[in-house]
Amino acid sequence: MKSVWLIAGVLLSTSLFAQQKEGTIIYERKQNMHRNASEEMKAFMPEFRTTKQMLIFNEVSSIYKTVPEDEAPQPSTGGGGFVMRIGGGGNDETYFHFIEGKKLSSREILGEQFLITDSVRKEKWKLSEETKTIAGHLCRKASLRTKIANPTMRMSIGGGAPAGNQQTQAPQEKEVDVVAWFADDILSPAGPENYNGLPGVILELDIDNGGTVFSALEVQTKADAKMLKEPKKGKKVTPDGFRKALNDIMQNMGPGGMRFGGGR
Repeated sequence: MKSVWLIAGVLLSTSLFAQQKEGTIIYERKQNMHRNASEEMKAFMPEFRTTKQMLIFNEVSSIYKTVPEDEAPQPSTGGGGFVMRIGGGGNDETYFHFIEGKKLSSREILGEQFLITDSVRKEKWKLSEETKTIAGHLCRKASLRTKIANPTMRMSIGGGAPAGNQQTQAPQEKEVDVVAWFADDILSPAGPENYNGLPGVILELDIDNGGTVFSALEVQTKADAKMLKEPKKGKKVTPDGFRKALNDIMQNMGPGGMRFGGGR
């Protein structure tokens, strides 16, 4: 009997020891650019846009940012031609403090830095017993139905329309399905972009049935404390204030552009 209890104790201690409470994850973010594009628009863009993202986390906080590309594509332009802009700059980052319920997002738009203050959004995840292994970690499935901004695309070629004919549209929302796979042995509620709140860190995320997919490429066991700090730089605004500032910037750009928007 003593030997049975000894073995059980060893297994329990091993299980507890194996549980990770901090780390760094590198994701591949793959976005389907043709999902909401017309046939004319598809001719100007690849079907998928792939970037690498980094999540640094511990039990109480996380920071999420884009991994800088060695050769980031530059917007193309020409006199009276077209301009292509895709959101998500290399200086953008999002910080969460889960205990305080605080969210800070740093965004750079045309050289101007904004610091958006918000609260952590509580999602109504539905947990499942379905499992699969991702990057060497046993993960469980969770899902939810939520609203995101419907991506919008606009293009004008040949100098654009007269200023008096410009039209603006408020962002439209749509309901989408979100499927997440979270690791049982990594005890943090963190996840990519604005998705979090599960019993373990999210290693894979599918938004809108393949519209945008995050896949963990590498899971490290350490978090750099110097990087896991809330951002401080930028003009402090609320989410509504940032949307207004962004709308003003887009209007000041004038016609003759192709722009992409969307996300949460």
